[in-house]
Amino acid sequence: MNKYLLNGKLTAKPGHQEALAAILLQASELVATAKGCRLYVIGKDKADSHSVYITEIWDSKEDHDNSLKVEGVRELITQAMPLLDGPPAKGQELELIGGAGI
Repeated sequence: MNKYLLNGKLTAKPGHQEALAAILLQASELVATAKGCRLYVIGKDKADSHSVYITEIWDSKEDHDNSLKVEGVRELITQAMPLLDGPPAKGQELELIGGAGI
């Protein structure tokens, strides 16, 4: 299976987790229309009041990279950056083996 799987974690400044999650949810609506997007979900850990997690599955890394060109995505990134507690870390790229719904 040649899909691109990316797990990411963004850490918000104290008190900004909900605002960051809201921006990422808006981004998920935009990229859902992008070529090759199979999954783009946002989550949080009840034990961590600062982080927001993103899990993405794409047909290819190229499709993922091209999702940054979707209208409105760059603007949302600009809105999210001041909410982050430091620069975003590179997401964890994994080889997708398979599973239900893929």
